[in-house]
Order: sequence, then structure tokens, then C-alpha cells
Amino acid sequence: MTSKKKTATKSKKSARKPNSAPKKAPKIRDAKRPRISVLIADDHSVVREGLASLITRKSDMTVVGEASNGREAVDLWKQHQPDVTLLDLRMPELDGVGALKEIRGDNEKARIIVLTTFDGDEDIYRAIQAGAKGYLLKDAPREALMDCIRRVHGGETCVPVHLAAKLAQRVSGETLSDREIEVLKLMAQGKSNKEIGSALFISEGTVKSHVKSIFAKMNVISRTEAVANATRRGLIQL
Repeated sequence: MTSKKKTATKSKKSARKPNSAPKKAPKIRDAKRPRISVLIADDHSVVREGLASLITRKSDMTVVGEASNGREAVDLWKQHQPDVTLLDLRMPELDGVGALKEIRGDNEKARIIVLTTFDGDEDIYRAIQAGAKGYLLKDAPREALMDCIRRVHGGETCVPVHLAAKLAQRVSGETLSDREIEVLKLMAQGKSNKEIGSALFISEGTVKSHVKSIFAKMNVISRTEAVANATRRGLIQL
């Protein structure tokens, strides 16, 4: 009886042992990619809120700050070091180009997209020359903006074809000198040649020469046309 009990006990123990199948290695989940951090700079709160709402809906993006002027944009950029910055061109205290220069002066690898309503060739040229990696108009489709953010974050440049054509025209065309720009600004204020000469400490004859050169370079025939053309192109701001 004893030997039978021992045999039965052994058989029960062996029946309880699980199959010695090889254990499966635990699955390792793919590490999530960090989201693209975005800084928004625009002097209109409605625009900032709209952009923030749009960006935060994307699973691969997050908003780290909102600035209402150029000076605040520079300060927030230094604080957060965002992957991509959306920067308006015309802002108080410090304009977009000024903010661009300061940020890029701090870190030349900063990725900045100018998002504006101004499409003048001079506006585009000044922004790209200051180091912008992208230039978009505010009426661009939502997905075009999202695509631009991703492309710039990836190291690409993002300038739509029609804006790139204006940029090419600006680069290849005749440029106004700094003095001619000064004359244009005073013309826009409605000043006469004599008043412009007094303001710039040059003779009335020299002013006339500058005006003639301005007309020729801009292909216009009147002061009104010159001022309108210069404003549209972003050469001067009224």
C-alpha cells in the first residue's frame, strides 16, 4: 500500500507541473516621438487663440507660449527654446524682422515661420534675409500651415510658389538705395521736394534727382503711384 500511495503522489505532482514551453519575450512598445513645440507671436488675440486651438488638436504638436508683440516673442523664445516659431510681421514694440534678427542672433539654428497678411516682395525678402525658414499668408489652408510647421521642423524651407516668384523678382530687380527709401517715406507724408531737402539736409535739386531715380526704378509716373507701389511691396509702412 505504501508504494502505491507514493506512486500515486508522484503522478499527481507530475500532472500539476506546467508544460515547460519557452517563455515569450515581453513586447517593447515603440517610444513616442516628442511633440513639436510651437511658439505663437501675433498682436491680435483672436489670431493667437485660433492658431493655438488648431495646433493643439494635432497629436504631434504642442503650443509652449503666446506673445502679443515682438519683444515678448524674443523673451518667450529664450525661455522656451521652441522647435518652431510662428511670427507675425507687423507687431508693436519690435516688428517681426527685428524679432527674427534677435532670435537668430541668439541661436542661428532657430526655425521661424513668418505668418502674415503682407505679401509684398520687400516684406518677403527682408524676412528671408533675416533668417526665416518659412513664409506663409494667414489665409493659407489649415493643412498647408500644419505641413509647413512639420517641414520647417524637419530642416526644410517652406515658401509657396507664388511668394517665391515675388522673392525672385525682388532679388533680380533694381533696388532702391537707403536714401531713396528715406525720400519715399517723406513723399508718403505729403512733403514737397523743398521740405524733403530740409528734413534730410540735402538740396532741392538732389531731392529731384532721387525722385526721378525712384520713378524709373519703380516704373511709375507720379508720387501717388510711387507711394502706393512702395506700400504694397512693403518698402514703406504708412
